[in-house]
Amino acid sequence: MAVIDADAHVVETERTWEFVNEDEQDFKPAILAPRHGKTPAPEYWFIDGRVFAKGVNIGLDTPDGARELSDIQKRLAHMDELGVDVHVLYPTLFLRAVTRHPEIERALYRSYNRWLAEIWKQAPDRMRWAVMVPLMNMDWAIEELHFGKENGACGVFTRGLEWNHRLSDPFMFPLYEEASKLDMPITVHSGVANIDYADLFMRDSGFSAFKLAVVGAFHDLVMKGTPEKFPDLRWVFVEVSSQWLPYALNDAGLRLAKAGTKLVTREILKEYQMYVACQTTDDFDWILDCVGDENLMIGTDYGHADTSSEIEALRTLRESGAVDKASAEKILNDNPRRAYAL
Repeated sequence: MAVIDADAHVVETERTWEFVNEDEQDFKPAILAPRHGKTPAPEYWFIDGRVFAKGVNIGLDTPDGARELSDIQKRLAHMDELGVDVHVLYPTLFLRAVTRHPEIERALYRSYNRWLAEIWKQAPDRMRWAVMVPLMNMDWAIEELHFGKENGACGVFTRGLEWNHRLSDPFMFPLYEEASKLDMPITVHSGVANIDYADLFMRDSGFSAFKLAVVGAFHDLVMKGTPEKFPDLRWVFVEVSSQWLPYALNDAGLRLAKAGTKLVTREILKEYQMYVACQTTDDFDWILDCVGDENLMIGTDYGHADTSSEIEALRTLRESGAVDKASAEKILNDNPRRAYAL
């Protein structure tokens, strides 16, 4: 049985921005390294007049060169040690929006995508990734979508809220149509791409800003029946566990039944081709009773150190007995392989 990590990360470095075009050099992130006396303080990315913490939420159970992918062989060796065949890579910095300007967003996303393309070329069977699409301009987003498809991307990175657009907003439909044609899923990762929303909630923790935004997006897509408009499109929800599924589906079902428009059953994930990354701390008996085992995956959050991070998650699921062997094989291999078209 192959083992697929449905949510691994890469940590951006100065190398990430080496692909910025010559006429966009002013947009490149700079590193701020303040000092308190002789003691170096934490570093920050300086982007478009704003600062973003650099080097936080770093999983110290992963080697520097591996999590930054400056040493591909070290990453592959660590994957072998963990018993993982494929990593699906997500960004670190871009879990939230970093600029309000379309041209800066495009420059940074293009450079990130070309960096990931170079990484993929060094290990095409093991390093897959989600392409960044600059959604302040749909034409640019489609352009990057095609670049990703041609260079090893297996998903389209979105967050729970994309600027002033919910994921059910018709504004997003051209992206969905093109992703469907290219057989690429929309991957909704923990995060939010609305600066005002993030600034309001990130003062205390990322739960309301990052996690609940994704749960709300899932609920909204079900309520609006958006997946019915794109029957060949797959949807992936990552780094929010699966513990919320019974509540979100029960609530949507009550609302839709009251409106007399749709009956929500345990087959809804299969019907809508929606896949959710679980965590080993989830109540599997409850979750499997609610939605079955055909649409669950699991990730380690490799490279990070937060409530979703568990470097041994895939091995734990396989060996703990939390689910039976048949379900474990689906969660570790069959489902993510189908979701990401690997």
